[in-house]
Amino acid sequence: MSRAHITIDREFTIGTVPTRLFGSFVEHMGRCVYTGIYEPGHPTATPEGYRQDVLELTKELGATVVRYPGGNFVSGYNWEDGVGPVDQRPRRLDGAWHTLETNAFGLHEFVGWSRLAGVEVMEAINLGTRGVDAARAIVEYANHPGGTYLSDLRKTNGDAEPFDIKLWCLGNEMDGPWQIGHKTADEYGRLAQEAAKAMRFVDPTIELVACGSSGSGMPTFGAWEQTVLSHAYDEVDYVSLHAYYQETTGDPGSFLASAVDMDYFIESVVSMTDAVRARGKHKKHVNLSFDEWNVWYNDGRDSDDQPGAITASGAWREHPRVIEDEYNVTDAVVVGTLLNSLLRHGDRVTIANQAQLVNVIGPIRSEENGPAWRQSIFWPFARMAELARGQILRTVVHSDKYESRQYGDTDLADVSATWDEETGRTTFFLANRGLDDSCEVEVSLRGFAAARIIRAEVLRVPEDADRFASNNLGQQDRVGLRPLDGATVDSDALRVTLPALSWAVVQLEEVRGG
Repeated sequence: MSRAHITIDREFTIGTVPTRLFGSFVEHMGRCVYTGIYEPGHPTATPEGYRQDVLELTKELGATVVRYPGGNFVSGYNWEDGVGPVDQRPRRLDGAWHTLETNAFGLHEFVGWSRLAGVEVMEAINLGTRGVDAARAIVEYANHPGGTYLSDLRKTNGDAEPFDIKLWCLGNEMDGPWQIGHKTADEYGRLAQEAAKAMRFVDPTIELVACGSSGSGMPTFGAWEQTVLSHAYDEVDYVSLHAYYQETTGDPGSFLASAVDMDYFIESVVSMTDAVRARGKHKKHVNLSFDEWNVWYNDGRDSDDQPGAITASGAWREHPRVIEDEYNVTDAVVVGTLLNSLLRHGDRVTIANQAQLVNVIGPIRSEENGPAWRQSIFWPFARMAELARGQILRTVVHSDKYESRQYGDTDLADVSATWDEETGRTTFFLANRGLDDSCEVEVSLRGFAAARIIRAEVLRVPEDADRFASNNLGQQDRVGLRPLDGATVDSDALRVTLPALSWAVVQLEEVRGG
C-alpha cells in the first residue's frame, strides 16, 4: 500500500473556480453533429431535430461553454453555407476530414441547440482560407441588433434577436502544417491582429482567443506564442493550448502521468505570455484557453471497425464513423488528473474545452435511431463541473512515487480541491495512479471548522473486470461511480483509502451552529 499526505489551508487559495473551465466542443467531424446532437427522425428528436437524450446527458455532464464548428473543419468553412433555408444550402467537400458536408446544420441550429443545452457559444472563425472581411461579417450577422444587411438577413433567416456571442476563436491550430491555410507565426499574428480589430469595430464587447501551439511537442512551440503575441497582444484576451494523450504499448505509467505534461505545458505558456507582457509593457494579462484536450487514440486503435471517410472507390461520405474511441477505466483516471491540472491552474486557464462532446472522442456516445450513454470519462468531468465551486485551494502533496518512462518520478496520488465559503463545502478530487496497490491518503485541514462527509464516490476497476473495462452499447453502465467506503474526517484531517487505479470525489460540509 502506498501513502500520501496532502495539506490545504483555508487562507491559501489560487483563485475563483472559472465557470468556463468545464467546456466542451462540437465539430463537424464524424458523427459529432449528425446523429450526435442532431438527428431529425430520432425517437427523442425535438421539432428542430435535436436529440433530447443527448441534450439531457449534456446537461448532466455540466458543460458550460461549447466551442463550434471546429477544429480543423473551420479552416475551410464558409459560415454563410450554414444559414438560410436548409434546402438551398450548398453541399461541400470538407478537406479537413475528407467528408461531404451537407450544411443541414449551421449557426442558427447550433445557437438554438445551445439555448436548450444551457451552454455559452464559443464560435471559431475561418482564418485559413478566409480573412478579415469574413471575420467582421459573421460578428455583424450574429451580434448586431438590426438595420444592416447582415443583421437583417439573420432576422430573415429566423432569429430576430442577436445571438450575442461573446467568445470567439481566431482560427484553429494555424501552426500546424496539416491545417488548411497553415501560416507562419508572423503571417498568423498579423492576420489575427487585424481580424480582431475589425471584429471589435462591430462589437467591442467580444472576447478573442488567439491560436497558440497545437501541442507542446511542436517544433515552433514557444517561438510561435512569442511571435503571435508580439503582434496581437493588445487585441486578444486569451491564447489557446491543445493537447491529447494516449497509452502506448507497454507504458501505462507514462500515460497515467499525462497531467505532468499538462502542468508543464500550461506553466510554459504562462511564462511566455507574461514575458511578452513585460517586454511590451502591457498592463493587462492574457489568459489561457485550453480549448482542446482529451485522451485520443489517434494511432487508429479502432480502425478495424471504423472505416475511413473515403471509400475504396474514392467516394466521399457523409458523417462516417471516425475516432469513436471506447474509453476505459484507465482513460477515466487520466481524464480526472487532467481536470485536476486544469483546476490547479484556474487562475490563468480560465477556459477549457474537452474535445469532443459526443461520439468523436466524446464522453457521450449515441447510435443512430438508438440510445445514448455515458462513457467512463463522463464521470470525472460531470462531478467536477457539478461540485467545484468557490475558491481553488493550494495543495501541498507529499506522496509515494513511481518512475514513469517519459516524465520521471511521478506522485502516485494526484489532487485538486475547492472551498466554497457560501455553502461551507470543501471538495477534493483525488486519483490513485497505482496500477496494483491502494493508497492511504491523509489530508491535513488547516483553518477549517469541524465538518462532516456528505459525498464520497469512487470510479475504479470493476471487481469482475480489468483496467480496460468500459461502457458500450451492450453494457452502458458497467463503469461508473460507486460509494467510497471508509473515508473519515475529524477536526484535523480527512482520511481516505483510494483503491488501485481509481478516481474519487470527497466533499465535506462545515458543521454550523443553529
